[in-house]
Amino acid sequence: MNIVKHEDITWIDIENPSKHNIEYIRENFNVHPLAIEEFITPTYRARATKYSNCLFLTIHIPLFDTERRTTYAGEIDILLTKTHLITGHKKDIYQLRTFFDSLQKSEGKRRTYMIHSTAHLLYEIFRILTESCFPRLDHVVQHIDDVQEGIFNGDERKMVREISIIKRDILNFRRTLMPQRSIIESIISQPNGVVPDDIKMYYQDLIGTNIRLWNDLESAKETIVSLEKTNNSLLSEKINHRMRIITVFSVLWIPITAYLNFFGVNFADHPLKDNPITVLMHLGTIIFISIITFIIFKIAKWI
Repeated sequence: MNIVKHEDITWIDIENPSKHNIEYIRENFNVHPLAIEEFITPTYRARATKYSNCLFLTIHIPLFDTERRTTYAGEIDILLTKTHLITGHKKDIYQLRTFFDSLQKSEGKRRTYMIHSTAHLLYEIFRILTESCFPRLDHVVQHIDDVQEGIFNGDERKMVREISIIKRDILNFRRTLMPQRSIIESIISQPNGVVPDDIKMYYQDLIGTNIRLWNDLESAKETIVSLEKTNNSLLSEKINHRMRIITVFSVLWIPITAYLNFFGVNFADHPLKDNPITVLMHLGTIIFISIITFIIFKIAKWI
């Protein structure tokens, strides 16, 4: 449990909340018992709940798993009162930890971000977490550019997997980001006693940032879907071309096989069986049949 305080405002950040942390909150803060229990109850749904003297929020932010190469949702539980901001999360969130450490180390930053109200501090946390999504989105766009380069360099088969990875990444990103807008809207649309009116316009700006992120994600989604169609078309054309070549060679062998079978069955009565150049004559005949068959296919534009 980490604590930073400035005048009447206190921020408590808890990583991987334990029962001991919950007992500390229960004993030291006059908040609704259900709001406290939420800190040890993981949820997959973002929500905002108003209690008599506090506001409880659950939000999810997109984090990246480097081993699985995909985005996943990192949950943050937030308890907001007039004097205290309590955040709880299972995993270390770099952006949140960096901001918290900067407040602990700098008196000037505490005066800047913790002088007005806990709602102002919460806005700054929302802003940092939201803007941290843009570098992640840039990573997705760069991955799409790499896939586009691979498609037109002839790596269609390899790009099938890469396209699937990007589509999963965008899907998880969208699923994590989508509920944030409704959470912010609920904070500013309903009176809750802990969010002053003068900060609501800043939260409205967060909604605009969320919309920009969503639009960029939509653009990335449409791009990767188009690239997938292009990749599938090129891959199908390449497979069809190979199948045509295999078919042509198979058909070319039909007259040759018929010729060999004919003389194979009747070789004992062949008039040239004692001629030493018989093998060369057969070989020349086979080559001649192949050339004639190839010319016929070429004239018919089958190859």
